[in-house]
Amino acid sequence: MTTRYERLKMQRRMQRRIRLVVEERRMAFGARPASDPEETVEIPAMALPQPAPAIGRVRITSA
Repeated sequence: MTTRYERLKMQRRMQRRIRLVVEERRMAFGARPASDPEETVEIPAMALPQPAPAIGRVRITSA
């Protein structure tokens, strides 16, 4: 069982770690060249997983 003081101490420590990680990520993203947030990003077809055919179904190919 933790005391109230220990819980507060743990919460402050966790909040400090979260702040450090957020700041680290902000700095990493800030180092990148500026890009348009509205820009569309193309995802290569090879990066997308191909769905497996359903069991018991027949695949019909269009002619």
